[in-house]
Amino acid sequence: MATSRQFLGLAVVLGLISAIGPFAIDMYLPALPSIGASLRADPAAVQMSLMAFFIASGVCQLIYGPLSDMIGRKTPLYFGLVLFIIGSIGCALAPTIEALIAFRVVQAVGACAGSVVPRAVVRDLYTGPDAARLMSLLMLVFSISPILAPSVGGAVIAVAGWRGVFWATAIAAVVGLLLSIFVMKETRPAEARNESSWAGALISYSQLLKDRRYLSVVLVGAFGVSSFFVYVANSSFVIIDHYGLSPSAFAIFFAFNAAAFFAAAQFTGMLSKRFGLARLVRMAVTGFAVSMVLLTALFATGLGSLPVMSGLLFVGWGFLGLVMPTTGVLAMEAHGRIAGAASALMGAIHVTIGAATMAAAGLFADGKPLSMVAGITACAVTSFALAQLSLREPAGG
Repeated sequence: MATSRQFLGLAVVLGLISAIGPFAIDMYLPALPSIGASLRADPAAVQMSLMAFFIASGVCQLIYGPLSDMIGRKTPLYFGLVLFIIGSIGCALAPTIEALIAFRVVQAVGACAGSVVPRAVVRDLYTGPDAARLMSLLMLVFSISPILAPSVGGAVIAVAGWRGVFWATAIAAVVGLLLSIFVMKETRPAEARNESSWAGALISYSQLLKDRRYLSVVLVGAFGVSSFFVYVANSSFVIIDHYGLSPSAFAIFFAFNAAAFFAAAQFTGMLSKRFGLARLVRMAVTGFAVSMVLLTALFATGLGSLPVMSGLLFVGWGFLGLVMPTTGVLAMEAHGRIAGAASALMGAIHVTIGAATMAAAGLFADGKPLSMVAGITACAVTSFALAQLSLREPAGG
């Protein structure tokens, strides 16, 4: 029982730290229209504040990974969280859209630490189904972001305006910093750090980029998460502007669908033991692709509606909830010695492809449901195709 409590406690701490960056994204989604009005910026400029966050966080993960291998997991986390706090305060005080975008970049550079370090800690301690179970528990805690953040953001906006959102993210980062200092333990022993260096990091990245298995699994996850990026970038405009829901109603809609993702993730440990990690990924991406193709077909033929969108997104995000933790464990399974670098490269690839996909989808975005669901479906089908081609042999299970 003590071991189970420690397992759950670790998941709570890592999950809350991991959620800080996404919290900064999800919480301000209901504010996008009001930010544009306040700063006299068009929707494309406002969305750039979102894209800049993704791009910066993708690039900087490549630094945090090797750094956490060389000097331990905690110190880079401290630095990142402090930087995130500074960026949040800057966003809260930004007088122009350009200043907001600049401080969003600072926020993102800090948020990288909360993305990279927890995944490396999981790999430091566990592999296989145990790692999948811890990753899914971590994601359960992490789920407070897309489930609660838009609702909290809507409430904060109603009371303090969109600038209050960034003061709230600064407070969340302070809590994360205190947890990392007083609760989280160092999991990278000193003797392991002696083997790590920047030169070694370049060699590690080179090895990972030549590892076909690693890359294929990471790409499956990358296009899976890209589908959610497309949703995040467009959902507030579709739901609030097209369908006429209030920011509070949008928050409920967003939370309902996000809940499916994290609820399904809790079954990854049990299902991976039964089917194996690779087979579970293939099954999950199939369900995800089928549900999204059906969604797009309904909207393309004029049979789509808000309830239809909500229902099929709920199903699709549920399947995606099985894909993401499982691909993360599969990718890092054979790379415990360079877990920080493997985690960083995976995160960088995820975010870079996600940002590129979001930009490509933005070229066709018109604030209507069909363009959004078509972009999500394209990502789902790509993830499905990659999984079927690269994960034919059972592994990790």
